Amino acid sequence: MLKSRKIYCIRKARHPLICAVVALCFCVGLALPAHAVDVPTLFTAQVPVDEESDNPRDDAYKAALIEVLMRVSGSQLSANEEAIEELFPVPSAYVTQFRPGVEETLWVSFDGEAIERALRAAGQLVWGSDRPLTLVWLAVDWGRGEREIIAAGDPERTPQQSRSIDRNRLLRERVLEIAEKRGLPLAFPLLDTEDLQGVAFSDIWGGFDERILDASKRYGANSILIGRIRPASGQRNRWTYLFGGESLSWNGPPEAIVGQIADTLAAEFAVGGNAPIEVLALNIAGIQTVDAFGAVQELLSDVSLIESFKISAVAGDIVSYQVEVRGGADRLRRALRFAGLLEQVDDGNFQGLEPSVALEFFLDP
Repeated sequence: MLKSRKIYCIRKARHPLICAVVALCFCVGLALPAHAVDVPTLFTAQVPVDEESDNPRDDAYKAALIEVLMRVSGSQLSANEEAIEELFPVPSAYVTQFRPGVEETLWVSFDGEAIERALRAAGQLVWGSDRPLTLVWLAVDWGRGEREIIAAGDPERTPQQSRSIDRNRLLRERVLEIAEKRGLPLAFPLLDTEDLQGVAFSDIWGGFDERILDASKRYGANSILIGRIRPASGQRNRWTYLFGGESLSWNGPPEAIVGQIADTLAAEFAVGGNAPIEVLALNIAGIQTVDAFGAVQELLSDVSLIESFKISAVAGDIVSYQVEVRGGADRLRRALRFAGLLEQVDDGNFQGLEPSVALEFFLDP
């Protein structure tokens, strides 16, 4: 992810284990669990080329740039052609690579760092490449008693069932293609024995979300999308989106729903270039092992709101950080909860939080 370099230091240490952990992390790189999915293709796009236009390549560059801006800044900017022309009057100046694609398309790669600089200088939103993973439980009623849950792969079936395999695969690929265009990491469940013991079609269709939440824990997803589709009827598709302890309900086609999720997450994690940087105190308890310390360091590095952080003190299993953050304490609090940390203080105590007051969290491995 293209963002400010993170700062790690220690001023005061009282716990021998954590002192050793800090020293070790200065010297070696640890293989630690990630708390977000890195999206390396944010600044690449493959778009159609109109050979009959006056400037086919320049038009393709512009179309590719619009797709990239939708991923990194959101739909509001990408739909504003006048603003894009003002910010990026010569899209080709940001192109680093290009090559012909299949079926009269052009693959284009842009200078992501330069694009981010231009967006921040103009006060536009920027959403980094470390993004929450969404797990999709999609139940489809094809009619005539054919009901299925869309899986991550295609199971082995008899020749008579091949049509079902094709339509399931096409629906899954359709959703994944839409998500890729928005830079949104999505995954479907394996639907192996463990999944099928926990979740049935009727659980998804009937809205038994608790069973779905339990079955989703093994995937480590940050949010869950539950879909109910009946293609052969006039009924609207029904969707439930669970994230950060909240539940949202939508109706509509997959394209619209994936766009809604991308906009929802961008509102939580994208940062405006003109947002002031605040210095906050952050205490995280429950750090008792090398892996736990490394996991916290990785987690803080993944939060795009955080410009930099450093250790200010260690006491027992509590590590205190000084954090430079854009967007304020309340947004950081929500982002940390979304990333998996447990809040130590009731939500009401965060009303009117001042930068001098420490945010209190607990690591639950």
